[in-house]
Amino acid sequence: MFLEKIDTPVVLKTFDIAELKTLAEEMRAYLLAVLSEHPGHFAPNFGTVELAIALHTVFDTPRDKVVWDIGHQAYPHKLLTGRRAAFPTLRQLDGISGFLSRNESEYDVFGAGHSSTSIAAALGIAAARDLTNADYKVVAVIGDGGMTGGMALEGLNAAGSLGTQKSQKDLLVILNDNQMSISSTVGALGHHLKAYLETSKHFHTLTSSPNYNFLRSGVKELMNHISPEAKALASKVEAALKPGTLFEELGFRYFGPIDGNDLDALIPVLTGIRALSGPILLHLWTEKGRGYPPAEEDPVGFYSVSAPFNLKTGKTTPQKSRTPTYTQVFSQTLTQLARRDARIVGVTAAMPGGTGLDTFAQTFPNRCFDLGLAEQCAVTFAAGLATQGLRPVVAIYSTFLQRGYDQVLHDVCIQNLPVIFALDRAGLVGADGPTHHGVFDLAYLRSIPNIVVMAPKDENELQHAVKTALEYQDGPIAFRYPRGTGIGVKMAEKPKALPIGKAELVRGTEDGTADDILILAIGNRVHPALTAAKSLEETGISAAVINARFVKPLDTGLILPLAQRIRKVITVEDGVLIGGFGSAVLEALSAASITGVQVKRLGIPDAFIEHGDTAQLHALCCSDENAIVRAAETMMQ
Repeated sequence: MFLEKIDTPVVLKTFDIAELKTLAEEMRAYLLAVLSEHPGHFAPNFGTVELAIALHTVFDTPRDKVVWDIGHQAYPHKLLTGRRAAFPTLRQLDGISGFLSRNESEYDVFGAGHSSTSIAAALGIAAARDLTNADYKVVAVIGDGGMTGGMALEGLNAAGSLGTQKSQKDLLVILNDNQMSISSTVGALGHHLKAYLETSKHFHTLTSSPNYNFLRSGVKELMNHISPEAKALASKVEAALKPGTLFEELGFRYFGPIDGNDLDALIPVLTGIRALSGPILLHLWTEKGRGYPPAEEDPVGFYSVSAPFNLKTGKTTPQKSRTPTYTQVFSQTLTQLARRDARIVGVTAAMPGGTGLDTFAQTFPNRCFDLGLAEQCAVTFAAGLATQGLRPVVAIYSTFLQRGYDQVLHDVCIQNLPVIFALDRAGLVGADGPTHHGVFDLAYLRSIPNIVVMAPKDENELQHAVKTALEYQDGPIAFRYPRGTGIGVKMAEKPKALPIGKAELVRGTEDGTADDILILAIGNRVHPALTAAKSLEETGISAAVINARFVKPLDTGLILPLAQRIRKVITVEDGVLIGGFGSAVLEALSAASITGVQVKRLGIPDAFIEHGDTAQLHALCCSDENAIVRAAETMMQ
């Protein structure tokens, strides 16, 4: 077993090519064994096994800096850099991260959970190297899906221009091209790469043949005897046929494409490139799911596995629960309502499957737009749609909307355009950790003028939130909902519009005269609040519970009189405490000059929360029903 011998990648330099190929097989087998029991990102990592081996064999890591984009392609890198034994703890509480983490390993040069960051980060590292007169190589590894992100293109542009300055020109960008991000890569650049990838495989073989080079030499000799006009035309034709022209126009020297799963080709190419100065772009093609037939056949379904599965069949154990996921409820409701309103269109940023817009797109293919890994573009694109009377629904993960914050503020809210934001994976999302927890949206959205912000308490109220948002036309509106299955409540036959800014008293007396504690809950914390209220009742403490529904505008007409009467208030949210729902309540009390009210806020503290089971994380953050009970009992002492 070669894999068991590797505690640091320096050992790889003692292996011959046959041993490295055996190592690749062992790594795939180990990945398969672990990930079938401990779910995580799957298919992308099976395509980068040889790339990780080659990089750590050719380069002197960690002295040489390898920056991986996103991190969902870096599990093989983790296995080779001292984390093999800990790998079964992947994405579990106190275990290793599913992404890159500088706190975890010196080999993780730059932390990454979102896409398209590697080129800019690597360029910064290269600039720092030159400013400090250091001597090491810098490599960025980015997928073709990540290349559709605006930040990647900005990084390419900057690297090409800085490359004209001698002190900052040494940078290698590796384009890991598998024609996929999470779903199939979209956009003109993605199609361009795919098209010339197919032709360039043949072109690369042709240009390396002796016959081609003999013929090319003869043509060059002939061109010495033709007119300057004909020579210029011939040069243009050659440039048009040459793969990588796009990158060379940006200032990169282009190599490839070559088979990124072929160590016989990959190691000599990287060895040769390491001796060159940059900026250089190496174009590889790799296969998602390579070595595991079910993943090869379904790379989208095996992008990430969420449950243990049978190794022989690739099938997970059927789930007995019939409770729909929040994503399914959103998707079904949106599709249902769109049948009656042709103005409704869907917009996403490379996440049609994750957000449920794939179902919408199957029904309305001309009314669904995937902008690629470009959240900024998606938001402003939706703003453009809204100016022409359409009802754009931007379906996006909460954590990813952070990348489009300025567009929400500048392009949507300042113009008060009726864009609808459906924020999936809001709150703590569990195993994906700090880069993916959607805990900041309430705070950063409620601070922006003109926007309405909702958080339904369960899957039934989510369908009403979709209906509410689509009927609201006075400006932008956002609703957020968590990852996973719903509570299991009974669903209404038809969605109905909720009154904007109106909360509901779900437990307690209307005037608060019989209540000891007032619990103000928002979103998926309402049901834990109700559970806590029942537990408190058993100890003789009466708790009123309000489902706030709206963070902005806040229902001060219901909340403030009860807070003033009961005088003991607990707020609970699945979001950050700084600037969040609890802060909104405190601001409302202050604005109304209400004093003497004791307020305890429960939610996400001022820290980045690591990965783990969602219930465990809520317990650690003191935002579950047990924390509510403890807070109430303390108040009553």
